[in-house]
Amino acid sequence: MPVSLPNVSLACFGLSYLLAFALELARVRWPRPSLRVAGLVLGAAGLFAHTLFLIIRQPTPASAYGALLAVAWVLAIFYLYGSLHHAKQAWAVFVLPVILGLVVMAFASFSTDENHDHSLDFGTRVWGAIHGLFVLSAAVGVSVGAVASTMYLIQARRLRMKLLPLGKMKMLSLERLEGMNRRAVNLAFPLLTVGLLLGAVLLRHYHDFADNWLSVKFLGTVGLWVVFLVLTYLRYAVTLPGRRLAMLTIAAFVLMLLVLIAGHPFVKGDSA
Repeated sequence: MPVSLPNVSLACFGLSYLLAFALELARVRWPRPSLRVAGLVLGAAGLFAHTLFLIIRQPTPASAYGALLAVAWVLAIFYLYGSLHHAKQAWAVFVLPVILGLVVMAFASFSTDENHDHSLDFGTRVWGAIHGLFVLSAAVGVSVGAVASTMYLIQARRLRMKLLPLGKMKMLSLERLEGMNRRAVNLAFPLLTVGLLLGAVLLRHYHDFADNWLSVKFLGTVGLWVVFLVLTYLRYAVTLPGRRLAMLTIAAFVLMLLVLIAGHPFVKGDSA
């Protein structure tokens, strides 16, 4: 059956990420080197299978299926790098659930009718690919900011209530987490701006206004851009507390997921 092979491939690296997450949770309770090594091996195996899947299957990033897998792949690299760089800190416990969530959402959004619109001319395809690269890069920035924001809220609560929710494992300081969040927002906003402008030009050139300018995809992207505009304004014009910045970033992440899932005019059969 045409659906079985992609689903089995998704299950392969999805299961690797899941087992790596289980080992990381166990390491919170029992911080043993063997658990860390086993988790890293499984995470690396998942990234390897994930990479092969993207190379062989080449799902178009214009579809929800391809976009979610692409963002999950970049975050998987981010997770492995962070796990190696922050060996004694609870890093993978927060990043792996995001990766797993994106993989599950990609699995749910898969459609056998999902095909790129090959009626587009070469120039439009090239600019469409550039547009997609900017939007996906912004999505990665939002995801990183959401992970840092979640860690910030948990760490702030732990310090306020003098709790130790993560056993013997440490967490990054509030200052470093807030800085990570702000850098992610500062990076994602210009990337999203360029991607949105390119998308608007492509839609105006290739599609009717009523069908696509008022679509969930376009309006959601505009809404996400407005959220980032507000975040940037509050970042530089107002002294925004770290807690509020973290909550707004998480809200932007949820909106980003809705944008990625929404149907794209350049993909036939994509779910709306």
